[in-house]
Amino acid sequence: MNTIVLYGIAVSFLGWSIFKSKDKTKESLVLSKNLLVKTFIEIIGVMALVGLVLAILPPELIKQLLGNSNEFLSTIYGAVIGALTIIPAFIAFPLSKSLYQSGANLTAIAAFITTLTMVGFATMPIEIKYFGKKFTLHRLWLSFVAAILIATGMAVIL
Repeated sequence: MNTIVLYGIAVSFLGWSIFKSKDKTKESLVLSKNLLVKTFIEIIGVMALVGLVLAILPPELIKQLLGNSNEFLSTIYGAVIGALTIIPAFIAFPLSKSLYQSGANLTAIAAFITTLTMVGFATMPIEIKYFGKKFTLHRLWLSFVAAILIATGMAVIL
């Protein structure tokens, strides 16, 4: 239902924009389409590279790293793996369940999911291109630290 409302709002603003200036609206739509295509191609390339790396690493190795008896070390491993990969949430959550069932620490899984959604090291070149190097590096560092703190908080709660 929310999606329909958002589409309605977008179409309303598009209609208003066309009413105000057809030429500027057409120019904006062409620019938006070109930017979307360029960004989509870059993201597909990054995802292919990450998929290749994940295909080379055996799942047993990942489970061994996240299930280490040293919880701090496995949390760091989980955070680094999450920061380096691009996995949609609908795949990450079932993967986390299987990792937990295989003996991974909850804190490591929390760090994995948190950095997976917050950090995005693999998309760093794209982010630098659009937001600048300084902003991107600050955001990545702060997100990584925040993800570790969140995972530690989850360890206390769970």
